[in-house]
Amino acid sequence: MTDVVDSDELLRRMHRARACAAQEERNWHTRSGELRGSDPEAAREAAVRAVAYETVLRVLDEILTPGRRAEGT
Repeated sequence: MTDVVDSDELLRRMHRARACAAQEERNWHTRSGELRGSDPEAAREAAVRAVAYETVLRVLDEILTPGRRAEGT
């Protein structure tokens, strides 16, 4: 990545990354629920991935809208 980008482009990229992470979190939560009865190990793996994307969302939210989320929520 050697291209210089302005602040507007950087914000657009972070918003796209946040939207992607939100979609992935939903997908993994859904997959975890679907697998819970048939494959508990895969369901746990999916749940872990969902939590990872949730963490990414929290970080991006704090970058994009500082202080918007209350501590501990």
